[in-house]
Amino acid sequence: MHRRKLLAVALSTVVVGALGVLGITNASAATLDPTLPPGGNFDLAIWQLQLPTGSPGSPDTISAAKLKGASGYRNPAYFWTDKTDGSMTFFAPEKGVTTPNSNYARSELREMNRDGSAANWTLAGSHTLSAQLRIPSVTKNVCVGQVHLGTGGSSTKPLLELYYRPNGDIYLGTENSPAGGQTLHKVGNVALGVKWTYVINVTGNKINLTVNGTKTSYTIPSSFNPYRQYFKAGSYNQSSSESTSNGAKVKFYSLTVTHS
Repeated sequence: MHRRKLLAVALSTVVVGALGVLGITNASAATLDPTLPPGGNFDLAIWQLQLPTGSPGSPDTISAAKLKGASGYRNPAYFWTDKTDGSMTFFAPEKGVTTPNSNYARSELREMNRDGSAANWTLAGSHTLSAQLRIPSVTKNVCVGQVHLGTGGSSTKPLLELYYRPNGDIYLGTENSPAGGQTLHKVGNVALGVKWTYVINVTGNKINLTVNGTKTSYTIPSSFNPYRQYFKAGSYNQSSSESTSNGAKVKFYSLTVTHS
């Protein structure tokens, strides 16, 4: 039964991803089973999960092998399936374990290859991350999708980050250079708790972003040419305090990656 269900979900999410590449972003999410862990509804064989737990500077990570499938990993505090709508739900508190290069906690997926190695693709070709999601709660600001720099130099910056704020404003942050500095572009507004879609596409030296059907494009500075990239998605909280209960909750109804 679970095998049939997983096949149906896999086929549905491929269709959703393909529609996103074409710019049709009002596609319905795949049918989600609220009784399954996230890996039973989503293809998590190409993702690693980073949690806001662990030791200082060294957050816990969960491998794709442990995430995928109907018996995959779930965490009732930070990463779970919503029992009412089946969404893959992430929560990142204001106070949690962070990476050495960030002051903010996250419950976030990092793109991997199917052989278990870290995804690390060049700017050549076309690379697309498509999602349907909603944010029921956020304190100040949360990053829900990003393209991060991989190998090619010493920078630990993202190429881009997609942010959501409590008033519904959605911003794309594009990095000015591998050395840092980010430019914000307002790309939409969706009320708190309402579903919306995004498609992040990197093709050559262009970033193409579609939010609820509205497309914008940005030129990637040549200083990024030596770098490889990878996708991230989830709840990367952009504020901190001493509270472990306040934070950003993000719910995904579809999430797909394509490379061509």
